[in-house]
Amino acid sequence: MATFSKVSERDKLKPRRDPYWQKLSKGCYLGFRKMTIGAAGTWIARFLDTLHGKQVYKPLDDVTDLPDHQRYDAAQKAAQAWFEHLGKGGNSKITTLADACNNYVAHLKEVKGEAAAKNAGNRFKNYVLNNMKLSAIELSKLTPAHMADWRKSIKDRPTISGPNKGNPRSDSTLNRDMTCLRAALNHAFKDGLVTSDFAWRGKLIPIKNADRKREVYLDLGQRKKLIEHAQADLAVLIKALSLLPLRPGAVAGLTVQNYDKRLGVLTIGKDKAGRDRKISLPTSTAVFFNEQSANKLPTAPLIARGDGSFWVKDAWKRIFKKAAAAANLPPAATAYALRHSTITDLIALHRLDTMTVAQLSGTSLNMIEKHYGHLLSDHAANALAGLAI
Repeated sequence: MATFSKVSERDKLKPRRDPYWQKLSKGCYLGFRKMTIGAAGTWIARFLDTLHGKQVYKPLDDVTDLPDHQRYDAAQKAAQAWFEHLGKGGNSKITTLADACNNYVAHLKEVKGEAAAKNAGNRFKNYVLNNMKLSAIELSKLTPAHMADWRKSIKDRPTISGPNKGNPRSDSTLNRDMTCLRAALNHAFKDGLVTSDFAWRGKLIPIKNADRKREVYLDLGQRKKLIEHAQADLAVLIKALSLLPLRPGAVAGLTVQNYDKRLGVLTIGKDKAGRDRKISLPTSTAVFFNEQSANKLPTAPLIARGDGSFWVKDAWKRIFKKAAAAANLPPAATAYALRHSTITDLIALHRLDTMTVAQLSGTSLNMIEKHYGHLLSDHAANALAGLAI
């Protein structure tokens, strides 16, 4: 077996197609390929995968920018890092940051549905994959500096869509982008595509207190007025959002087969909460959904647009604003404000416990208490008043 740790030894090697190999440790080899006389050569690592009984290979980075006498040490260091990765149970497949993002989108589509996958895919497209240099980095070579630079770059970028388009990005928006990328990297870590989370563990930490309370509350009278000023199909969507504490996207995605007319039970598919849940409807609400499901195929939208198609955000956003303006509602009123309003009423007016509200709305108890816990203060005050002697 040839040795090529020195420049003079590599110069004496005859050009050939197959690499020359040098053993570094049991099952671990460093290779040097010299195709022509006078060529700088390329470097490759080889590892014996005893579990599957096969050799796996990894081309190493080009080191020709280094002086001749430093190239062997650099190649050996890169090979040892790969061997260490494999030794910790890491996958032998070369995985880039872009691969991690795409893998996570596929994972989301399987476990949380099309909407969640599309949301993550758009975030990656706009804020990660558009950086070709960063997205091409192998996960094993990702560093905290890479993540810190990425975080700074997206914080400095203006918002590219929505009502705040062109304005500085809010801390809550930045948190959502960081959370999405962190989830993709953690998923890759869990799958053994990288054996350490050191690169992002301390750099993608959410900004504290970034999520402001949703202050836009529409009372029952305002909701009725909104329905009156909305076009017919939008009025139906608004009524559905006023009857149940659901995300607009979850309601828009419902099909007729999600509603059991016989039992009056609505099954909410995989929305942001990531799992199905069933809601038993009161008689008055069931009557509304009976009307919406009448004479429709099982796969048809339960709450449909005028042309019978499914609602999407871009379809209701403009006309919702128009109806809100006609009803003299606050400019910040959105379809999502209806969810906030129904949750508020369930807690503040109807005194429903937060655990049940969390289950109905498809969110965590922690999030309900974080955003709506202040509404419980009156409950507590009234309860304490009942202790008066």
